[in-house]
Amino acid sequence: MVKILKEIDQRWCDGKPMTSEQILEQAAAVIAERGAAYGDFGESITAIAKRWSITLDRHVTPSQVVLCMIDLKLTRLRHDPTHHDSLLDIIGYTALLPEAIR
Repeated sequence: MVKILKEIDQRWCDGKPMTSEQILEQAAAVIAERGAAYGDFGESITAIAKRWSITLDRHVTPSQVVLCMIDLKLTRLRHDPTHHDSLLDIIGYTALLPEAIR
């Protein structure tokens, strides 16, 4: 993960914006790495929804967790639109949203 983010930051710092294809490839790599590190996304997001339901004292669905995480990353991008980690996370969560809806 750190290697991927350094590559992204280096490309951005050199003033050479990545192509959309490069960004999507990087996002796919991040999804794969996080899957290896944290396990099955469906199980993980369901566990988070259950914990948030307890914390918030109301039912939270896995898809609501994903949408909240996207909102969090959008808020961070508002502060720093060049922060590629947040951009990759938004792309990743968006790609995984259908799995949370199932």
